[in-house]
Amino acid sequence: MPRNHLSLSEARRVAITAQGLQQPPSPSQRSVTARKIGSVVQQLGIVQIDSVNVLARAHLLTLYTRLGAYDPKALHRAVYDGQRRRLFEYWGHEASLLPVETYPLWQWRMEDARAGSGIYGGLVRFRKENAKFIDAVLVEIEKCGPLSAGELTYGGSSRGSWWGWSEGKRAIEWLFWAGLVSTHTRRSTFERVYDITERVLPDTIAQSSTPSREDAQRELLRRALVALGIATEKDLRDYLRFPVADARARLAELIESGDAMPICIEGWPDAYTAPKTRVPRQVASRALLCPFDPLIWTRDRTERLFGMRFRLEIYVPAAKRVHGYYVLPFLMDEALVARVDLKADRQGDTLRVKAAHLEDSAPSDTAIELAKELRKLADWLGLSGITVERRGGLANPLRRECRALE
Repeated sequence: MPRNHLSLSEARRVAITAQGLQQPPSPSQRSVTARKIGSVVQQLGIVQIDSVNVLARAHLLTLYTRLGAYDPKALHRAVYDGQRRRLFEYWGHEASLLPVETYPLWQWRMEDARAGSGIYGGLVRFRKENAKFIDAVLVEIEKCGPLSAGELTYGGSSRGSWWGWSEGKRAIEWLFWAGLVSTHTRRSTFERVYDITERVLPDTIAQSSTPSREDAQRELLRRALVALGIATEKDLRDYLRFPVADARARLAELIESGDAMPICIEGWPDAYTAPKTRVPRQVASRALLCPFDPLIWTRDRTERLFGMRFRLEIYVPAAKRVHGYYVLPFLMDEALVARVDLKADRQGDTLRVKAAHLEDSAPSDTAIELAKELRKLADWLGLSGITVERRGGLANPLRRECRALE
């Protein structure tokens, strides 16, 4: 029987283990298959895609922390390898990679998008004003696809807004939200090539039945609770980007069915866990978490769990940043003990640590363990050197430890 109370330390161990971070990836794991990648994403439920490439793309880093030095080509196969694809792209937490078997569970969101709900307001207006044009784009993709936005016959020109999107790109984005087209492949890191969704999905998924909105949301919420280990209603809602009313209704149903169990955690509001959740006696984590890692998506949950107030400072003017542009917290055992602002200087063949800050509760061997993880990361990125700049109280000891590994 699950317990009805957890200490904060126990809650951290549950959350870390649920996210597959309870120990470092095995150093001998040199060959990671598409199947293995699919299993990791299935455990997490969602992996966020983000365009920032100052270090490496967010989805690549999220998988690296759980798989070790894998070949990104295996991820490409997992997402885009025709009938064998294990993942698909859609709006989950944000733009996301999702297990392909969960496709039917997201169709309610696609239906909402077609009705103008839960989608960017600019795309809703564009649909109202350009319905015939969008329909013509869909017909062209159906006849001539797969196509990128730039290959459309009548792509239109940019209007200087919406990130410089052309009319054709806006049309495809509406169709993507609506589930009428999906990503067939990517020709470069971020150039999507689209096709009709039924031609993208494996036949077994494309031909599967669609559950009701309530059943689908309930299953997604159940999976999210397992992926988080412990969560409040707000945590679950943020993980899936659910509407408030839907999240509350589905959570109440999961509690009634016994698929969500109330749990008391010191210092937390009402929280829940899955019925088969177990509390590990210890964890031996070593992970540099990208800002878009699902363990730390919900910033107030991160603060509740680890006592770290973590904020993304990409859009903060440089002079006003506290910790840096692209900051990764360092998870060591069951604590976030440091944070480093990292940049992959590919021209200089070095991993740059632009700032290194120590948390108050960090153990004495933090610099040693962090240096080891930075060396592994640099090797995976194909960078020979590590340069630690002088900003932050951890910079000097970290520099010494990195030099000792040369």
